[in-house]
Amino acid sequence: MQEKTGGFLGAVFDVDGVLVDSPHERAWREAFQELMETEWSDVRGRSTYTPERFTPSVYQEVMSGKPRMSGARAALDYFEVPDPESRLQAYADLKQSKVVELIKAGEFTAFPDAMRFILAVKDSGIPVAAASSSKNAGLFLERIQLDEFTAKHDLHYDFVGPGLTLQELFDADISGRDFEQGKPHPKIFLTAAEELGVNPQGCFVVEDATSGVEAARAGNMAALGVARMDDEAFLEAAGADLVVSSLDEVSLEALYGGRLEPVSAHR
Repeated sequence: MQEKTGGFLGAVFDVDGVLVDSPHERAWREAFQELMETEWSDVRGRSTYTPERFTPSVYQEVMSGKPRMSGARAALDYFEVPDPESRLQAYADLKQSKVVELIKAGEFTAFPDAMRFILAVKDSGIPVAAASSSKNAGLFLERIQLDEFTAKHDLHYDFVGPGLTLQELFDADISGRDFEQGKPHPKIFLTAAEELGVNPQGCFVVEDATSGVEAARAGNMAALGVARMDDEAFLEAAGADLVVSSLDEVSLEALYGGRLEPVSAHR
């Protein structure tokens, strides 16, 4: 690992959608459909919900990046479900049970570009933090074996020893903590910078959700948007300093100098 000499002081990573292709969207969607076909069948006709309307773009624009209860409320409001307050807990609880089942069944993958990127960032001497609103983030991180990834992709880092998990790579992990205000409020990212022991203005945040990009900007932190859902325009509109569809597109040369720029700018 190199000694940090300049540039960015810290890197803060969201987990779902950035590092991991998680089953959260599937769990939210399946839980909603199950409730609409059983306990809530009497109000289904008074809502705007149909299974076809619960699209990936709805998840990304309405729910992604929010804590569980906020995400549940956002979905209920979006589909205009009557008496949402009385249904909030049931929806959040069913989604949670489904996502845990999916995680334990191994129904998720780590994005290879994200693994390459975070390993390169760590190797440069930039401390890294995980800051996801999800209380399930640790279930993913502890199951991703970095030694297996580096061996498979013929990568070599002195700090990656036998059995090293992605969770153990982080210098700070505040995922799943309860904050009075979730994203787009910057508190989660400001706390991450504080626990890394660095100035927020010297950090960059990696996010796939507009609420996360807005939170980074509200905290005076640089925002790197990852558009895995063909949502570049939304992330740019939220204020991302750079938007890429893959983290392989980020110039490491520029990053080490404290700038977010695409690889294409250095060819």
